[in-house]
Parts: sequence; structure tokens; C-alpha cells
Amino acid sequence: MADNFFTEVKFPVGATELKVLKAGTGKPLLVFHGEMGFPGPAKWMTALAEKRTLHIPLHPGYGKTPQANWIMDMRDLGSFYARFIREQKLAPVDVIGFSLGGWLAAEMATANSAQFGKMVLVGAAGLRPPSGEIMDMFTLTARNYLNANVADIHNAGDFSAMFGGEQTPTQYEEWEEARAETARIAWQPYMFTQSMANLLENVVGLPTLLLWGKQDKVVPLSVAELYKKQIAGAKLVTIDKCGHMPEVEQSAEFVKEVSAFLG
Repeated sequence: MADNFFTEVKFPVGATELKVLKAGTGKPLLVFHGEMGFPGPAKWMTALAEKRTLHIPLHPGYGKTPQANWIMDMRDLGSFYARFIREQKLAPVDVIGFSLGGWLAAEMATANSAQFGKMVLVGAAGLRPPSGEIMDMFTLTARNYLNANVADIHNAGDFSAMFGGEQTPTQYEEWEEARAETARIAWQPYMFTQSMANLLENVVGLPTLLLWGKQDKVVPLSVAELYKKQIAGAKLVTIDKCGHMPEVEQSAEFVKEVSAFLG
């Protein structure tokens, strides 16, 4: 993918200058990255950008956008982005969220589902698992946590190109900044909101696709099933031979499902 694929745009959101990566053409698609920060360009982005304009904000405190000290939890972060959507007149915007970014989208939908047109949650955290548990990223090095995000490290699509090889000083710094901010806003309880299951009953009339790898070791499939139960009309699609990153590990299948859902 060409280095100039993205255009970086800065938007003031209150006192914070939010950096947003934009690419593609067509109707806007808001993309929320996960707890390890923005992973860099990937094939699925190129595919979706053929028909949609990707808006990928870099969360405050995750390296590129300065930390906003008043943001203390995921509900605060959701309010920050609700303001961004309102001020940029994006609503109702389609949204796709990965892991922590999926939790963020779901959190925002519980407060105001009308700000979204359609919602895609990919391996989303945010709910206490009915069975199993969300992997504790802080018991592992950043590298080992990322490796645990795929089912087969030796046959994981774009994973090696994006995260393999010798860790660079830049990668180390970005990963550790992301881990530090995740600890600050999602530590207790770890990676879920106690009231989320009940709050999801507020999400009505929002077409929702849940995408999960069948072998997800980070956010168990029981979380996907609970999201499906609590969000009216939600559709759950699982992808075999796939862990927590279907967009990377099974990119073609991921693009097919997302494109069909978004229309």
C-alpha cells in the first residue's frame, strides 16, 4: 500500500486536536481502532476505501493525538467522539469498531444509537464474558499479546507484514503508549462496563453486524453471543480458522461480510 494512501486531517474537539486519517471515496465510514493503537495501512482498508471514505481517528493518548486528561473511562471517550460526530455533521454515520474500538462504538450506541447508520463490532470488548474471560494484555509483552490475537501465527494473512520482524523503537513506543492509555481508561473493571448488558437494550433500530473469529483467544465468543442477545436484530457472523483479528487473518472473508452488510 502506498505511503500516501491516507491524508491526515486535524479537527479541534474542545481543547483537543484530534488527528484523523482519511482515505477513499463515497459515503463516510468511521473506523475505531483497538487497544494497541492504529495498526497501520492494511489490505482491508484499501478494499473498503474503493466505495467508502474511511475516517480513522487516532484516539487521544494513543500516540498521535494528545491525551485529554478529562477522559477517564470509555464513557468519557464516547462523549468526546459524539461531539466530534456532531460538530463535523457526520450523523448518522456508519461505524466499525475493533476490540476496544468496538466497545467504544457500543458504548456510544447505548447513549444515542441515532448517531450511527449501521454498526459493525469486530471482536468487541465491553461486556463481561458469560463464560471465559477477556485476555489480560498486561500479563504479556506487547509482542506476545499481539501474537495471541491470531489463531495461527504462521498463516495469518497480513499479520507478519504488519507486526512481524524485529520490533522497531517506533513500534515499541507506540505500543507502550497505547497500553498505558488503555490501562488508564479501561482498567477497572478490565475491558468491560458493568452496566453494558442492560444499557444495550437502549439500542433500537440500529442495524448491527457482529464479526468474530471462532478461535478468538482475546475476547471469547460468549461476548459475541451476549451482544447478539442484547442488541435487537443484531447479526452474528463467525469466521473459522481465525482469532481476534479477522480483518488481518481472514481479510477477504472480512471484506466480503462487511461490504455486504454496509451495502
